[in-house]
Parts: sequence; structure tokens; C-alpha cells
Amino acid sequence: MFWTFLASRVSATQDSTWRNPMFLMRFDMRAPAFSPASTQDLYKAALEMAAWGEEQGAIQIVVSEHHSSDDGYLPSPLVFAGAIAGRTKTIPIQVGALIVPLHDPLRLAEDMAVLDLVSGGRVSYVTAVGYVEREYALFDRSLKGRGKRMDESLTAMRSAWTGEPFEYQGRTVRIMPKPATPGGPMLLMGGNSPAAIRRAARFDMGMLAQGLNPDLESMYKEECEKLGKTPGMCINPPQGMVTSAFVSEDPDRAWAQIGEHLLHDAKAYAEWMIDSTSVTKSIAKTVDELKTQKGAYQIFTPDEAKGYISQFGVLLLQPLCGGLPPDLAWESLELVASKVLK
Repeated sequence: MFWTFLASRVSATQDSTWRNPMFLMRFDMRAPAFSPASTQDLYKAALEMAAWGEEQGAIQIVVSEHHSSDDGYLPSPLVFAGAIAGRTKTIPIQVGALIVPLHDPLRLAEDMAVLDLVSGGRVSYVTAVGYVEREYALFDRSLKGRGKRMDESLTAMRSAWTGEPFEYQGRTVRIMPKPATPGGPMLLMGGNSPAAIRRAARFDMGMLAQGLNPDLESMYKEECEKLGKTPGMCINPPQGMVTSAFVSEDPDRAWAQIGEHLLHDAKAYAEWMIDSTSVTKSIAKTVDELKTQKGAYQIFTPDEAKGYISQFGVLLLQPLCGGLPPDLAWESLELVASKVLK
């Protein structure tokens, strides 16, 4: 399992015995206009929560990327990952997903190399081609051809991290410094499409999917075998996976307090994922519908959270989901620490 891999990776960097049960935290830094919390306060709280998470034994912190979002969705995940790395010492950090075709690959390779150095190799990436048209329009690009740009970028980045001169767009270039991790930071391929599967196999990358395709892993392994490659990890969320979990002694009361924030997040993703079958997608139009769905967004009692972890192995927290005020977010996190992790 991916979580077992993560646990072993973190254990290798920590002196203390690995702690169970496991949890991770994700931040996308939405700050919708209705939230009473300022954007600055949310960023400050996220860094404090990252440090807290490391102290509590979180297995990973995940940050995401999107652009031109009215609610200020995090557009600069590498900058934010660097800030988190500066506030922590051992916890793995994942940028997921990094929309590679939106970036200049040489500059991206430089930034990722420096981040690898300052973090001690703790930052990994889920690379993706993206799916939101207005993001591409922002950078005067088109969704059409993004797969080809992805291939070219991955090739250039891998060459850049050798520290040796290489040919790029008809000229010889060299990128320094080299990353701390030999060959560059760990990259996974995000996506569910046949093209993503083929690309992952071709570039010797593992996969992290967001869909419910039960055949994805077998398709990926088959494609690797065709190319004579050894398959990497393939992570596909199981049916029933909760991706934005909260904990409360009184879930009904918590839904009344934070439901609008969770609904904002769900509706915003649904607007982007028109043709998606992602495990995170919800069609809820009201807080009551979101609550009743018992899907990706759930509020557990401490005992329910323990039961969930015993089934799925890890609790995925999104503490500031939908611009949730930090004081309400801390209520959930403190319960996780005092009544779920103990």
C-alpha cells in the first residue's frame, strides 16, 4: 500500500518509533469571500498546522495547484511547499498535483532542485496535465497539445537534474545546482486516462489516480510489461475513501458550523470536473445533500474516525477546507490528537 510506503519513508528520517494510527493533511488555501478568515490568516494557520502535524506524527502534508480561481486557490505550490519545509524537519511533503504543462520546464527543474536541497529530499510530486481551460487561457495556452508539452517537459526536467549539458529546443543548456535526490525528486503521474497510464509507464513513473476505475492498476502493469519496465506504485482510491475528514463530538453541530465551507469546496471542484469520475467529486447542491451523501466530505465522531482508520489505514484531513476559520479547524485537529491518535 502507498501508506505503508510513506510510513517506511518517514520512519527512515525519524528517531522515534513510528506512530499509528496514521493521518495526513492537505491544503489548497481556498479563501472564499464569505469566509470570516483573511487569506493571510489562513496561510499563517496552515504553516502552524503543518508544524503541529509533524509533532503529532502525520505521514505527509499535501499542497495543490490551480490558477485564476475566484477564491484564491493556491497558485504557487512550490513556494508554499518551501515554507512548509522551513517550518518542519522530517515530514514528507507532496505537491499534488503539479500542472507541468503550464510551466517553463527549465525554470521548473531549477525550482524543484532547490526545493529538493532545502527540504532534504522531502518533497515529491504528482504531475498532471490539468483539465481547467481557464488556467491555460491565463497563460495564453491551449488545453490542446498539453500531453505533448507534458512529455517534452518531463524529458527536459529529467535531463536537467543530471547536471550535465543537454539539448533543449535546438540549443545546449545546463541546469545547476543538481537536486539532493539522485536523478531528481520522486515523481508520480496523476490521472485516470489511458494516455496517463501510457505516459507513466514510458517515463518509469508510478501512478496516483483520483478515479474509481478498478482496472487501472492492471492496465498500468500491462503497459509497463509491454515496454519492459518494472511497474512502480499505483495508488487508486478505494470505494468509500473520504478525502476531507473532520472530527467532532457532535457532528450535527459541526455540519451546521462548517458545512457551507465544505459545500463550497465540493461545488467548486464539481464545476471544474464536468466530465470527471473522480472519487472526490460531489453533485451536492446543499449542505444537507453533502451530509447525506456520506462521500468524500465527512464529519466523524472520534470513535467513527478510529473505525474508519482501521478500515482504510489513514485519515485524510483538509483542516482549512473552503476557507474554514482556523479556530474551527483547530477544534477538529485537537480532537484528532486527543481522542483518535491516542
